[in-house]
Amino acid sequence: MSDLNPSQSPVNADPGAAVAGPEAQGDRSAKARQLLGMKGAQSGETSIWKIRLQLMKPITWIPLIWGVVCGAASSGGFRWSVEHVLVAAACMLMSGPLLAGYTQTINDFYDRDIDAINEPYRPIPSGAISIPQVVTQIIVLLVAGIGVAFLLDQWAGHTFPTITVAAIGGSFLSYIYSAPPLKLKKNGWLGNYALGASYIALPWWAGQALFGDLTPTIMALTLFYSLAGLGIAVVNDFKSVEGDRQLGLKSLPVMFGVKTAAWICVLMIDIFQAGVAAYLIHIHQNLYATLLILLIIPQITFQDMYFLRNPLENDVKYQASAQPFLVLGMLVAALALGHASIR
Repeated sequence: MSDLNPSQSPVNADPGAAVAGPEAQGDRSAKARQLLGMKGAQSGETSIWKIRLQLMKPITWIPLIWGVVCGAASSGGFRWSVEHVLVAAACMLMSGPLLAGYTQTINDFYDRDIDAINEPYRPIPSGAISIPQVVTQIIVLLVAGIGVAFLLDQWAGHTFPTITVAAIGGSFLSYIYSAPPLKLKKNGWLGNYALGASYIALPWWAGQALFGDLTPTIMALTLFYSLAGLGIAVVNDFKSVEGDRQLGLKSLPVMFGVKTAAWICVLMIDIFQAGVAAYLIHIHQNLYATLLILLIIPQITFQDMYFLRNPLENDVKYQASAQPFLVLGMLVAALALGHASIR
């Protein structure tokens, strides 16, 4: 069978088109990855706004935005009205573009030496943006994020500024995660749990507090769920093993080796999701528990297909394949908590 387009013939087909096509496609893909802040990008961008966006890594906003959705769902107080949708969108703006953007920018600022080894195309090591410009971006995103949190507290009528305190606490956690002398990311356990909690518990708390009450039970459950997030955070360590080793960062792949760290990673992801499913059975939310278990199964399948076989090569492929099931599981758990009126 011929691979030619029906509108082409062997006579008028351009022999260079077949060569240029994949190259052009690859170039567009690399540029998209660059803008989203993903692994495998390319340097050379000149627009300062695109460079600033690349520093903020938009691909990382999605879990935090989703965490707000889960918090709103578990609160039991969200209503499908224009006002509630707009307020929820403001909370997502705070959690994702503003405070996650702050977190990613400050991380790049303090990781510029290690990025020069692992990801030299990143904006700072490539010289695409100056240090004063980066510092300005960090300050603007931080102040804007905390400002939106304060306004959300005012809308919710909080006597205690729950969302503002959570935003300040999360921002401080982001700082000590990246910055010396503490630099939590130097320790694979502490750093990755801080990351997991920031991506699961904190935005969930914001959504919960916005439309309901943030109780110790919800806080404990989401912190438990964040242990699965620890496993997800470990996946990101496999792309920087060499740089971490050179700079003395004790990531799990450096401490335990690639294979053992991969097993620790997948066990954390699966066991703690299963633990949440067990809790849902305990509170008689059996249907939701079953759905959550069904969503864990494809994650295990992709772990076996991709991640455990070659974590260094397949980390991105595994995340793209498995993480949609994890985040859907979070929403299932949130809906169960809201249905059970867990306070």
